[in-house]
Amino acid sequence: MKKLSARRRHPLAAVVVLLLALAATGGLYAAFAPADKAQADDTAQSLAIDEGKKLYSVGCSSCHGTGGQGSTDGPSLVGVGAAAVDFQVSTGRMPLQQPGAQAPKKKAIYNQAQIDQLAAYIASLGAGPTIPTEKQYSPDGADIAKGGELFRTNCAQCHNFTGEGGALTKGKFAPSLEDVSPKHIYEAMQTGPQNMPSFPDTIMPEKNKKDIIAYLDAVNGEQTESPGGLKLGGLGPVSEGLFGWIFGLGSLIAVAVWVAARTAKAKKS
Repeated sequence: MKKLSARRRHPLAAVVVLLLALAATGGLYAAFAPADKAQADDTAQSLAIDEGKKLYSVGCSSCHGTGGQGSTDGPSLVGVGAAAVDFQVSTGRMPLQQPGAQAPKKKAIYNQAQIDQLAAYIASLGAGPTIPTEKQYSPDGADIAKGGELFRTNCAQCHNFTGEGGALTKGKFAPSLEDVSPKHIYEAMQTGPQNMPSFPDTIMPEKNKKDIIAYLDAVNGEQTESPGGLKLGGLGPVSEGLFGWIFGLGSLIAVAVWVAARTAKAKKS
């Protein structure tokens, strides 16, 4: 009997085999790569938390407790979130040099990598506001007029109409918002540092926060001009009128006294 000849393969068979191989490879990648990436992210987060805990033990635990539970010298940090840590430590308010009515802004003693590690550790103690992204706090495309309205309604009572700051009671104060980064303004609204109330997204949506940041940039930004000259704290006619009365009338009185003294001297001679 003649040997049966081998069946001829279809011309597209090789293409089909290749596609199946690629699909299998892609399936394997999809099955294993995300898991590997997630595992790597978890490992990096765990390392950040461990390093943050070490930094916390040295620089923060004496006031806030060994586990962030707080003490008579400092409040609990459970649930304050990473945003609060980034704001307080990046602006140098924490660690606090000495107890006082309020923690002033000063030069930060930690670099950003260390701040991120501290934030990761504090965030692990309890859920709280996260560090905002640039997209969240960027003033691009925001409504400046709406931001001014919101600022005057919610913030001007303490920070002045243009964010110049002002005095509060018992040695406390609302700091000036001039030259404050948009990121820190956003974090302050999220977390309510010092005597400031917090404005979470449930009370003030993200868009409104961007509007306020845009307004502050418009009135206090590097490109902002003051057509009236010296703005005297941004208080408007009140401070300008007081300046006029004190220095204007003071100058007139001084001149009058000088003229009277010269006249009396002339009469005597």
